[in-house]
Amino acid sequence: MFTKRHLVEPGDFTLEEMDRLFDLAQQIEQDQGYLRESCRGHILATLFFEPSTRTRLSFESAMLRLGGACLGFSEPNSSSVAKGESLADTIRTVSCYADIIVMRNPKEGASLLASRYATVPVINAGDGGHHHPTQTLTDLLTIRQLKGSIGQLTVGFCGDLKFGRTVHSLAKALARYPGISMLFISPQELQVPTYITEGILKKAGVSYKETHSLEQVIGTLDVLYMTRVQRERFFNEEEYIRLKDSYILNREKMKQAKDDLTILHPLPRVNEIAPELDNDPRASYFKQAKYGMYVRMALLASMLGRC
Repeated sequence: MFTKRHLVEPGDFTLEEMDRLFDLAQQIEQDQGYLRESCRGHILATLFFEPSTRTRLSFESAMLRLGGACLGFSEPNSSSVAKGESLADTIRTVSCYADIIVMRNPKEGASLLASRYATVPVINAGDGGHHHPTQTLTDLLTIRQLKGSIGQLTVGFCGDLKFGRTVHSLAKALARYPGISMLFISPQELQVPTYITEGILKKAGVSYKETHSLEQVIGTLDVLYMTRVQRERFFNEEEYIRLKDSYILNREKMKQAKDDLTILHPLPRVNEIAPELDNDPRASYFKQAKYGMYVRMALLASMLGRC
């Protein structure tokens, strides 16, 4: 079903296909020996033109746990891109060495371009402010595991909603599920783009609201997706400094939240979630990181035709 396909954005897989992936990831979580060695003899190339900890390491961990091998680079200056090589030529070359490619690039549309030149499957690990589909798979799996299902939920997104590709990808994916309503919480300068609200949510008939106040809406949320204000997306340092502490989730704010609220964060966090909340049973961002490894194991095994 997934063999020889690319994953560039969340809509590349149907809901049924994602359910199959989530079932497989759940099976891997429950049976740590399941699919071990299934990808022996296969090679994953990780091409990261931007810094990454969780995404890169979770993909590499996933491939190693499946018995495969990894090669690649974690920043562009260690590749021939620093010499002026085009992305198309890099992809053509790496396709000769690896069976599947995972790529992160700061330019929107880079993964789509890579998929047109690759002779092996390409997985988008983040392209500028556009998409981060495997983080979306991680988020959806986490919601399903912790809430029992993905539909009939009120989901709040808080922080940098303008540049946050994880927010854009997840909002787009959630719009496909029944009974979802969304609250977008941000300063005016970092509001969610209209191509999400007008172009996707309205067309899909999804209920949503925009607000500047986390305190006013936190009590209505089933899931709260916190994000950092991303310094690397700003051209103006003064603007970043002015906005970076717009929302800090702490114990005081959590007094107004539901007892079964699920707090998610794609990480890394800076100071938008106070460390005092890490032991709160509603804080699920480190569980989320582990689910990311399981869903990437399921994804790699499926795309390589090993299950």
